[in-house]
Amino acid sequence: MDIRSVTLFCEPDFSSVQMADFFTAVRTPFPYPLQTTRLALPPFPDWWADDNDPKQLAEQWQAAGASYISLGPVLLRHDARWIDQIPALLAATDVLFATVEIADQQGQIDTARCQQTAALIKTVSQILPNGFGNLYLTALANCPPGSPFFPVAYHQGGPAHFAIAVESADIALQAIQAANTLAEARQNLVEGIETAVSNILPIAQQIAVEHNIPFSGIDFSLAPFPTDDKSLGGALEALGVPQLGGAGSLFAAGFVTEAIARASFPSCGFSGLMLPVLEDSVLARRAAEGVLTVQDLLSYSAVCGVGLDTIPLPGDVSEAALTAVLLDVAMLASRLNKPLTARLMPLPGLAAGDPVTFDFPYFADSRVMDVSGSGVMGLLAQETRFSVNPVKSDK
Repeated sequence: MDIRSVTLFCEPDFSSVQMADFFTAVRTPFPYPLQTTRLALPPFPDWWADDNDPKQLAEQWQAAGASYISLGPVLLRHDARWIDQIPALLAATDVLFATVEIADQQGQIDTARCQQTAALIKTVSQILPNGFGNLYLTALANCPPGSPFFPVAYHQGGPAHFAIAVESADIALQAIQAANTLAEARQNLVEGIETAVSNILPIAQQIAVEHNIPFSGIDFSLAPFPTDDKSLGGALEALGVPQLGGAGSLFAAGFVTEAIARASFPSCGFSGLMLPVLEDSVLARRAAEGVLTVQDLLSYSAVCGVGLDTIPLPGDVSEAALTAVLLDVAMLASRLNKPLTARLMPLPGLAAGDPVTFDFPYFADSRVMDVSGSGVMGLLAQETRFSVNPVKSDK
């Protein structure tokens, strides 16, 4: 297991000296490797000034110790014209992230915002020749502040705090491989999570006291790394699904997510299942084989978490097709009252089925996935905002 990030949530004018001291303090004390230190800010439309230089600001925060910076989302309450500024912000440097809200925490879905975000995704796909720009952009549906995973991370404003995101798919894989029954697999996973937490929590709490920055929890989403020994897809297949994408996969996803919920720890963010296609060797392989589809991944989000992440799509995918995917994510998040995201990556010049290879250590090779259907039309193509009531549980 690794610690994917220690994320500091604060205002943009937070003391650079205190920030540097904090990031220095978190780099070495944990018994697991720390990959990155990250900074999450409030929604940028609330504080961005016309004369701000994104590259200069990013360099200042990097100098204080932040590996990556989330500028926060354009929320539904913000003027949609802020969305137009995102391509220039992302093009300025390779350390800034931004997001757009398509459904809020009150159950409101904005179909116009879905269309605008689809257009934004297409625009950002052209920033770099290989379409890599959309790594730094995602759509948010029912996502609260305080999640330490990027790109979703943003600060609600007010006093600073920090949270930890882990890369722990290997814990699930080892727990399942060592088990003879489902009950034993679940118990192994719960114990593995709680053991890891016991190694992290006292250190985080001590840092919080020493630097007067509260610790707000651990997002123990089982994030993968693109090798088979750290694959969440491999863990799900180890339960007995011959190929992820086949029947039984949804059960496996729900089983593992439910086990995470049984573990006792100060949780934040998603604390569920992460199924990012290009970050997981087995997911990437099943997508390349055509066994795992976008709709499969979306259906698993009903019982696990995060939504659609690092999905390689044809470069010429239409805005209508992207809008349709975003509407599906927004409705699922609103009806089930759970946070979901969509990080979709149209790849210029590539068509469905073409090989996907990035010179990036956190991505596995795969193939371009297709989006079923030609996109929305009729009433679904109208621009409107409406409220959705969540599903009521049986009593």
